[in-house]
Amino acid sequence: MKGRPLKCRFGGHGPGLLASIAFGIGGGWLAAMPGSALADDYIVYSPDVSPGKSELELRGSHSDDGRAERRELAAEASVAYGANAWWKPELYLARYVDSPESGRGLIGYEFENTFRLTPRGRYPFDVGLLAAYERNTRADGRDAMEFGALIALERGRFSHRVNLIWERQVGSGGDRHGEFRGDYAGSYRVHGGFRVGLETYARPADRAYQAGPVLAGEWRAAHADHELEWRVGILAGINAAAPERTVLLQLAYESN
Repeated sequence: MKGRPLKCRFGGHGPGLLASIAFGIGGGWLAAMPGSALADDYIVYSPDVSPGKSELELRGSHSDDGRAERRELAAEASVAYGANAWWKPELYLARYVDSPESGRGLIGYEFENTFRLTPRGRYPFDVGLLAAYERNTRADGRDAMEFGALIALERGRFSHRVNLIWERQVGSGGDRHGEFRGDYAGSYRVHGGFRVGLETYARPADRAYQAGPVLAGEWRAAHADHELEWRVGILAGINAAAPERTVLLQLAYESN
């Protein structure tokens, strides 16, 4: 999870400066925390695609637990572009993990695609498809493919998203048994772009289930065609196989 033959239409030096600041703040925030985070996306994808929109994003997560094997840290940076009304490719430029199982360092890249399958608002649910290829650069790592359904429902101030994703290793020596994960995000828009919500993550293959509150918001300058979005949350382990606590952080810069 997690080059690409398309260009991001960022203008000026704002995105580059923002990337440096965001990665520095995010990396410092994560590195300052004890232990490490689950090597997981910890994001519930939307099927929405906005043509012509460029995105620069930083995500990080930190899992803390009394058991050393459950303490993990993960961070990733990506760029995306709405190629048209139904396709958004995204490239994860750097993916970092620090865990007892995986060690510490960069673990590879990912090329991810979001496809909108239904016109926005035409049906009770908006539906999309996620398809991604993970390139693992570690000597003992395996490449993987992901695909699955992205479902969204908007009703007034309420928003609901469900992801049903399957992952399977590829190449010689890879595990041919696919793994499933199911994610849910529900939120309520309090004012403007500020939302409060709940997210849940189910990993049956690891017998790990987590849920917790999330806050999200956005800031847009007057008459500007760009905005900064943020999201923070904390998940609690529902069962013994999941980490006791996982803190989430996300920063994204978007430009039309």
